[in-house]
Amino acid sequence: MVRFCKAISGSVAGILAALTLLLGSGAFAAGEDASKGAPPASSTSRTDYVLAVSWQPGFCETRPQRKECESQTAERFDATNLSLHRLWPLRKSYCGVAAEARATDRKGSWLELPKLAMADDTAARLLIAMPGVQSGLDRHQWLRSGTCQSGSVDDYFSVQLRMLEELNRSAVGALFRQRVGAELDEAAIKQAFDQSFGAGAGDRVRMRCQTVQGRSIITGLTIGLTGDVMKAASLGPLIQAAGTTEFKCAKGIADTAGRG
Repeated sequence: MVRFCKAISGSVAGILAALTLLLGSGAFAAGEDASKGAPPASSTSRTDYVLAVSWQPGFCETRPQRKECESQTAERFDATNLSLHRLWPLRKSYCGVAAEARATDRKGSWLELPKLAMADDTAARLLIAMPGVQSGLDRHQWLRSGTCQSGSVDDYFSVQLRMLEELNRSAVGALFRQRVGAELDEAAIKQAFDQSFGAGAGDRVRMRCQTVQGRSIITGLTIGLTGDVMKAASLGPLIQAAGTTEFKCAKGIADTAGRG
């Protein structure tokens, strides 16, 4: 049974506190290696999950009418950090979801879905880490993918927040922050993944780009994972256990916040 509940409540103070938690007490470490000791992945490994993260300024170049894009500023967290899109299991979705709710979700009317029940702290952090909450993205992701996981709504999003924080603290997050407004290519991004999550980690990553006014704009990354995503202590072993994939977009611009 899908667990929906009454509206999320949270204060401005809670959101500010969550921002502090996401940014940490100092600069993010550029070379954090979370996968020491992880076994090498086989080229025949099967990918069980995909973690999708967005480069929000690029995404907003393609979807300027979205609520989270209309409200974006250069000072907001997602202007200089990777933001959360979704964690989903491959080969299954909408587990136990009623046909009516599934139909509402599939037509994109996400704000018509019931708000989700989660702790105030989790909700405040998610509002920063996942700007799409303003368009009901959290409700969509829970309905489509979270219902297929063990645990509560809070558990599902808390795991993703930990993954995003680890990614932004890594050499990958540092690379994007250092190159805001500039072009990034496959070699540089793969090297950053290998540095932080072990040799070959970059081969489990795909980059999404879209052409806007003749420019190739990075809109996000998808990262293959295999293992118990709800209990894993770090991303490295999950990435290493996944199958390899094609990078797809060879290079693109890590766009700045704002139009054009």
